[in-house]
Amino acid sequence: MNRIALAAALLATAAPLAAETHVIAPGEGAQERLQEALILAEPGDEIVLEAGRFVLTDGLSLDVDGVTVRGAGMDASVLDFTGQMGAGEGLLVTSDNVTLRDFALENTKGDGIKSKGADNIVYHAIRVEWTGGPKETNGAYGIYPVESTGVLVTGSKVSGASDAGIYVGQSRDITVRGNLVQFNVAGIEIENSRNALVTGNIATRNTGGLLVFDLPGLPVMNGGNVVLRDNIMKDNDTANFAPPGNIVASVRRGTGVLVMANDGVLIEGNTLDNNPTAHVMVIAYTQPFEDARYNPHARNVVVGPNAFGRGGDDPQLDGKDMLLAAFGGALPPVLWDGLSESPESALKIASGVTGWTLNLSKVGQSLAEAQPGPLMLTPTTSWDVPEVGAPAALEARLK
Repeated sequence: MNRIALAAALLATAAPLAAETHVIAPGEGAQERLQEALILAEPGDEIVLEAGRFVLTDGLSLDVDGVTVRGAGMDASVLDFTGQMGAGEGLLVTSDNVTLRDFALENTKGDGIKSKGADNIVYHAIRVEWTGGPKETNGAYGIYPVESTGVLVTGSKVSGASDAGIYVGQSRDITVRGNLVQFNVAGIEIENSRNALVTGNIATRNTGGLLVFDLPGLPVMNGGNVVLRDNIMKDNDTANFAPPGNIVASVRRGTGVLVMANDGVLIEGNTLDNNPTAHVMVIAYTQPFEDARYNPHARNVVVGPNAFGRGGDDPQLDGKDMLLAAFGGALPPVLWDGLSESPESALKIASGVTGWTLNLSKVGQSLAEAQPGPLMLTPTTSWDVPEVGAPAALEARLK
């Protein structure tokens, strides 16, 4: 190949020589101007939202790799979907290496921001809010990455989601750090995902604070390797407002951490206070299922040292009076339903952590048949912590 042909080949495969910045101002025609910029952007481009309120009537979409969408701040650049005509999300992202930062979405008819199959995605300083407060008619999810490898959600705020404020599903290599989630059904939910670090978040005034679930019948199965560390879960006392039939409609008001049917969850260094049902609950999935790949039991859950304050004094559970009497007026900090393949593989607790089991013996058994007793497990002082979290390259985008 001669030099001219080689140079032409290199130019054809190279990234753009100069990324462009597309500045979008609020005002008349904002819907069309913003969507046009999202369509015409090239990899490496930045779309900048000026300060102000963007009144939008339809959802937005991005399907270009390597684009940054940046606002002037989560309280300065606001995408207002109050008049949205359809029922979809506010913004749908289906491309890789996207960074979303420093803007807000309000009152979307569906989810706030959903990214699907979008690898190496960053959400930073994003606010998603349903300003009318907790309502069944609010969108299900605020920040909603699904089917992705490499997810970073940091410094964001979600309020009012009728399912989960921050939900990461069917994904891997995840960090959810330094966010505020309040007045949602679930504050943060990690579902059917692996290698997740959830740290430094505040979950308050939700129905449940942090949820780690594994569910049957989904394209990606066998979630695990989840670390919940240095979070604050307090005052999670909002009545459950999820639509009937939703899986989180069964979450009890006043749950700090709920682990269901997951494999390998470490809970340590967290502060839990005034969660009236229970600070930490570990349970099996008890609904019928036909997925042969699915294990409904919680396995290898480790509760290390945490700061436990008041809690468990008003549990929203069947047989409440019986349970309170059995436990002396308040449920213990760690509560396990007792359903497992083997007790040794289900749950381990650090020295000094108080844990009890309901000693249920079969799926569907009434709590009235519970036989509460202390967890007869050997306390653990050490455990293997897997390598979890988003790739370092995603963190570098925030510098």
